[in-house]
Amino acid sequence: MNPQTVLQDYFGYSRFREGQEALIRHILSGGDVLGIMPTGAGKSVCYQVPAMLLTGITVVISPLISLMEDQVAALQEAGVPAACLHSNLEQQAYFAVLDKVRAGDIRLLYAAPERLLTDSFLALTESVAIGMVAVDEAHCLSQWGQDFRPGYLTIVEFLERLPRRPVVAAFTATATADVRADIKRLLGLREPLELVTGFDRKNLRWIVERPQKRYDALLSHLRRMKGKSGIVYCISRRATDEVCSKLNADGFSAARYHAGLTPAERSQNQDAFLRDSVQIMVATNAFGMGIDKSNVSFVIHYNMPKSMEAYYQEAGRAGRDGSPAECVLLYSPQDIRTNQFLIESDSGNDRLTEEQRRTVKQKDYERLSAMVRYCSLTDCLRHEILRYFGESAPTHCGNCSSCLADTDVIDATVAAQKILSCVYRIAQRGLNCGTRLLCDVLRGKDSKQIAALNLSTVSTYGLLGDLPQKQLEQMVGILISRGYLSVNTAEYSSLALTAKAAPVLRGAEQVMMSLPRRTLTEAARERKLAEMPEFAVDEDLFQRLRRLRERFAAREYKPAYVIFSDATLRALCAHRPRNSEEMLAVPGIGKYKLEKYGDAFLRAIAEYEQEARAPRKTPGETH
Repeated sequence: MNPQTVLQDYFGYSRFREGQEALIRHILSGGDVLGIMPTGAGKSVCYQVPAMLLTGITVVISPLISLMEDQVAALQEAGVPAACLHSNLEQQAYFAVLDKVRAGDIRLLYAAPERLLTDSFLALTESVAIGMVAVDEAHCLSQWGQDFRPGYLTIVEFLERLPRRPVVAAFTATATADVRADIKRLLGLREPLELVTGFDRKNLRWIVERPQKRYDALLSHLRRMKGKSGIVYCISRRATDEVCSKLNADGFSAARYHAGLTPAERSQNQDAFLRDSVQIMVATNAFGMGIDKSNVSFVIHYNMPKSMEAYYQEAGRAGRDGSPAECVLLYSPQDIRTNQFLIESDSGNDRLTEEQRRTVKQKDYERLSAMVRYCSLTDCLRHEILRYFGESAPTHCGNCSSCLADTDVIDATVAAQKILSCVYRIAQRGLNCGTRLLCDVLRGKDSKQIAALNLSTVSTYGLLGDLPQKQLEQMVGILISRGYLSVNTAEYSSLALTAKAAPVLRGAEQVMMSLPRRTLTEAARERKLAEMPEFAVDEDLFQRLRRLRERFAAREYKPAYVIFSDATLRALCAHRPRNSEEMLAVPGIGKYKLEKYGDAFLRAIAEYEQEARAPRKTPGETH
């Protein structure tokens, strides 16, 4: 066998995606690799394909039991001999896996990093050759990453204790240059092939909204996506419980997930979501790392996350199979304070020195500032995401809330001068000023806070009283996103002038702003989807194939997407294969799945086409 044969026979794809083949060939030549590939880009294929060709087993180090079980189930469904070892296995099942590994019946063995240095695992490595160690979610190695896990630091000791050093392959979806350097250093990668395939996910639509009533905005999105599967992320356990309870009361099918639940309830709720028994998972960031559910059509952040890395990873769980999906962030300035509290409450890691803890906290605040900038944009959101991760990108993507909104471009120089001047005047009094207080002063609002701080006497009080609150907040956001104002996220979200503001205040620089006339409408979303012909399918046939897939899933007690992804069903609708040979040409269908499901799906397609060709009866017609 060769890589192409493995890809076709086991995974059902005729060609590799960008970067996959180069990484696989480097692994097979005995070289280490570091692959930075966005969620849904096929990172796992980069170690699963060579695992079928290397001498010895491949040990895959994975951070979560759910992730291991999910990937092993998908591999077994594709005919790949895989297993996992974790603390939830009963002793008999645990030793049964070890026996299979020793007998040569397993090609990929998944394990958590904490299991590597146990006596039973080390004893296994003495009798079984290891051809490769693949480190999934490798950003967990770095203390500068958003998901640092001390257990990952044991990987190096594990490698040193092996009789022979295997190929080491590290993969992650989110890693800045600093984190990538940390991964290479901490794993001791030897002249690795480092490949960054790009962070752009063109099938994802990025949306940021600043609603007056957050729950009402959530309901609006969910009603529009009724019947689709998605995740709603909340910033706290309390918010998760409240939102989940409200959604169920409002007629939605929702479950919850956070660290305060019992392991049994978390497992039960996750299983129900993966098997589509519930449509919506309401969760904290404790849910989702590595969840390989391909039919997630939306991810809604009910609150702003504390970093772009976390946001990109969580939002990226939508549209993993390449289908169109939406990533919505419902932002409120109050989210800044909540994240400040979380940063200050984090006791840190006991492996770090006090100086290192201070550095980590400073990095956390820098990441939070970048997140605030993103939420303040009226320019292209995709451009900002890609810029953050070091990629150049067009300034207009045509598929984000900024690019799709109806806007007017105005000369906002005078308004900008008044806003910047007001920040300066308030700072002169030694006071901190956030966006909401700034807007209240500029609009001449009579509030208790303004009275207590005597801010009605500043010269800029009421200077923009003719502007609506929402428009003024948008203008402040634009000044933040363009660097005229900075947000001190470590100190009450206070605004401050930057050096860039001076020319505007002197009248030496013009400020043009693109302000939305109204928010992204449902019609605009539908119009944009209509411009994506590769996603257009015969809906009746698609639903028929989905029902057939669901029957197989129920019979075998597996998530439906493990049998065929939505993308594969769409391809079946588009190609309408008539025989086994044509079906093998459909992406996502290999020989193993063809033998198992091919006849049933070919028959369903043939019956549908026969019904479509049959003459329709006219009213009153008899035979």
